[in-house]
Amino acid sequence: MAHTPKKLGQLAATAIAGNDITSSCLYVGAIALGYAGPWAVVALLIVAGVLFLFRKIYGEVVGALPLNGGAYNVLLNTTNKYNASIAACLTILSYMATAVLSASTAMYYLHALVPSVPVLIATVVVLSIFMLLSIAGMSESSVVAIIIFIAHLVTMGVLIFASIWFVMHHGFDLFKLNWSMPLPGGRGIAAALFFGFSTAMLGVTGFESSANYVEEQQHGVFPKTLRNMWVAVTLLNPLIVLCAILILPLAAIGQHQETMLSFMGVTVGGNWLATLVTVDAVVVLCGAVLTSYVGVSGLIKRMTLDRIMPQFLLKETKQGSSPRIILLFFLLCLSVLFLTNAETDALAGVYTISFLTVMAFFAIGNFLLKMKRSRLPRLETASVAAVSVALTGVVLALYGNVRLHPEFLVVFLQYFIPTMLIIAVMLNRKAILEVLMAWVSRFVESVPGLAIFGRFAISRTIRELNSQEFVYFTKGDDLSILNRVMMYVQANEITKKIRIVTVLKEGEKTHEDYIRDMEVLDRAYPEIKIEFTELHGVFGPELVHRLSEEWNIPTNFMFIGSPSDRFPYRLAELGGVRLVI
Repeated sequence: MAHTPKKLGQLAATAIAGNDITSSCLYVGAIALGYAGPWAVVALLIVAGVLFLFRKIYGEVVGALPLNGGAYNVLLNTTNKYNASIAACLTILSYMATAVLSASTAMYYLHALVPSVPVLIATVVVLSIFMLLSIAGMSESSVVAIIIFIAHLVTMGVLIFASIWFVMHHGFDLFKLNWSMPLPGGRGIAAALFFGFSTAMLGVTGFESSANYVEEQQHGVFPKTLRNMWVAVTLLNPLIVLCAILILPLAAIGQHQETMLSFMGVTVGGNWLATLVTVDAVVVLCGAVLTSYVGVSGLIKRMTLDRIMPQFLLKETKQGSSPRIILLFFLLCLSVLFLTNAETDALAGVYTISFLTVMAFFAIGNFLLKMKRSRLPRLETASVAAVSVALTGVVLALYGNVRLHPEFLVVFLQYFIPTMLIIAVMLNRKAILEVLMAWVSRFVESVPGLAIFGRFAISRTIRELNSQEFVYFTKGDDLSILNRVMMYVQANEITKKIRIVTVLKEGEKTHEDYIRDMEVLDRAYPEIKIEFTELHGVFGPELVHRLSEEWNIPTNFMFIGSPSDRFPYRLAELGGVRLVI
């Protein structure tokens, strides 16, 4: 009997993504203070407002399409594989940068506590440990995430309480002094708020992670993870910055930017609190590494099922993890680590632009969902105004970060362009193989043996690609709708056969005009064999899974039109069936 992985509850699902987003308080406050001064508190509250809007955006998108993949999934079901692949590349880059940046920053904290620790080697060890934890399985690694998450929240609570106690005994003199200081860079309030907001948006990295493992969560858990993460960020980040303004001179904050929270601990509690905060920083940043492994596993698995990535990556363990995907991600992280030599500026360039662009894609995906999938049932809906404001906020933050650090854009493109080239090769591999076949054929006269072997190998690969069949479940769609389906398949998939299936009630028969439409369609697309199948029964998860097994066609190669709000099943119950019209 196949092992069914245990679904994640609210605490476990929140902890996995929460470790990433709540670890931001270790660095984002100092960054925001560096650009906005005491107005950083307001900037962080604006960030919390934008994130509140994204709660509805993510809730609507993932509620309507509850499948792993995040922005990739929504674009795949509203546009095409090319657009979806761009979002996927950005997400993968974001996870790579998150994992390496979190691991290396954690080891810098540890190095400050134990100077004999070599940062680069220790970073490799951290990435290796969490690779093994991820291979062990989702439920096993989630226990570690829960422990880290709770310990981090308790530690931050202690720091905030100690800061309040300090202010009660020492007064508000430093607070008044900080407010009387000129703003950083001689900026006005508006500019300070804009750049403070732009840089503070890094404090919500990780909010998108929960959408990439939604299939591993229990029903109804996903919107609760969004709520929990929003509450944590809204309370932690502004409160910690407010405490810093109350207890530390702004000049001192600039001198201790990388370890501001440890410096706060020394100020309000002594060495014991500084040590506690430092240890917490090491642990929770390592927890963010786990978030990257979990999120990217769900995303790459979905891409592999859609034949964008090589199929050998789908191998699973008894625990339900995908060791080859995890190992590939580990090797990619190592390449980034050694290529950048763990330089945080270069990593931040990839991190900032890729993360904010992914959030923008999610907002765009929400608009597309409203326009193209309006009949699709969803538990909650974000208003057009809310999506517009949220998208504007992200675009402004992206512009602000590029304006502050234009070199980040260059670093980002150095990683993004090669990644997209690899994806482009995978999406166009049939055409590339056909060109290669023609090229090899020209060597028949000069090297006949090599040419024959090359043609045989290439033709076998092409046959394997073409052998994958697809299924479209029709509800009696007219010829124009079926033509759109065929155009989508031709543009996005590699196949020589598609089954068009209609499910009728007992006693019903297909109209003769519909049969003639199929014949017209078959003549219009001679390169794809169209097989019409008439079944009697009820369309639903049971029928889909039965046909998938009988025909040996994965459910993600089965298509339907957008179901209405009267459709009695959740899309996730159909096992990954895709929407094409």
